[in-house]
Amino acid sequence: MSGRTLVAGVGNVFLRDDAFGVEVIKLLSGRPVPDGVQVKDFGIRGVHLAYDLLDGCELFVLVDAAQRGEAPGTVTVLEVEVPEPDPAVFGPGPVIDAHSLTPDGIFALLGSLGGRPGRSLLVACEPADVSAGMGLSGPVLQALPHAVRTVEEIIAERAVSA
Repeated sequence: MSGRTLVAGVGNVFLRDDAFGVEVIKLLSGRPVPDGVQVKDFGIRGVHLAYDLLDGCELFVLVDAAQRGEAPGTVTVLEVEVPEPDPAVFGPGPVIDAHSLTPDGIFALLGSLGGRPGRSLLVACEPADVSAGMGLSGPVLQALPHAVRTVEEIIAERAVSA
């Protein structure tokens, strides 16, 4: 396992609030990060993200919109365990469904490929609107600064403990 930290934003910019992860990464990309930290926008390329994680990662931070039943714009941080492959559920090979790239789907794909990042966190924002269209809703747009600070705090905590 490398000492690498990967902060990955995912989402579809054509489905309004689903672009949350992409927008957070856009804001983070111009800011300094410690050595060993990569900040990447994967957009709708969750399969590429899973393959990137096979290179090893000490800390993985996934930034995405996720419906969790909270008020729109609520930002939460969840510790995520990558599931062990279950042939009874997924069959004997990797699970690849490029049209269902929810956080759970990305972690399931990673697990089915045998990927095991050291620690995995999801920085999630409750969407208000994931209909076709561009631009974040008001509550999700207002959540961006909080999400950026949250990711920066996670990175800083990692740098201190390293």
